Amino acid sequence: MRISSARKINLIVHIILIISAVAMLVPFVWMVLTSLKTTTEATQIPIRYFPEAPSLRGYIEAIKQSEFPYYYLNTVFTAFMKTVFPVIFSSMAAYAFARIRFPGSSILFVAILSVMMVPNPVFYTPQYMMMSDLGLVNTVTALWITSLISPFATFLLRQFFLSISKELEEAAVLDGCNPFQIYWHIMLPLVRSALVAIVIIQLQWAWNELQWPLIINSSPEKMTLSSGIATLVSMFGTDYPVLMAGAFMAVVPMIVLFFIFQKQFIEGVAFSAHKG
Repeated sequence: MRISSARKINLIVHIILIISAVAMLVPFVWMVLTSLKTTTEATQIPIRYFPEAPSLRGYIEAIKQSEFPYYYLNTVFTAFMKTVFPVIFSSMAAYAFARIRFPGSSILFVAILSVMMVPNPVFYTPQYMMMSDLGLVNTVTALWITSLISPFATFLLRQFFLSISKELEEAAVLDGCNPFQIYWHIMLPLVRSALVAIVIIQLQWAWNELQWPLIINSSPEKMTLSSGIATLVSMFGTDYPVLMAGAFMAVVPMIVLFFIFQKQFIEGVAFSAHKG
């Protein structure tokens, strides 16, 4: 039985995708296996792939050696604030740039886009100085107050708003809607897929952010999961089962969210990529 060229290509593509998926899963599986090992097994040469007697010692020690309840609460709160506010404010700014003509709008939009070209670490020094002047160093507020708007979200949503027919707005104006009502009741529902994509991107970025939390906060009660886990690494020696256990506990919420909202995640990201 001969296989057509199209089916051969399709088979090759699927094989490549399967191999890629397995390759991406290897670090995660290794993290889980290491978290169940003893310290000796984790550093043993030659490498021991599976723990001889799986143990939860790494998880117990990770909780004992750190403030995981605080890490979780701070991370959830910070991720929420860094997702909700940028989505709201960026969508407002994007609608204004797309539909409202005002002096200097083009220059201001280019200025916002230029921020996307600058690496985040460049902003850390002025942001730290601002937080110091406001007395917010070593507080949870400092973790999110500097991220109230997202240039990327503003740019992406502006492109979506520009693609919507102006006749809808004109009809809404005839019905007596003001600009905010048009934005809230008509425009936002039409860019729901873009909003989902932005929520996904913002949430993932906020959950995994490491540098800024390490810079602005030093108290364990004010740290996030990423910065808290970083403190488990020592220059004199690292207990890898404890470190991997902490890392696994940090990624579990995102894995659960992915499986719950898998369809929305895939649709939102795919739609965003297609639009871009």
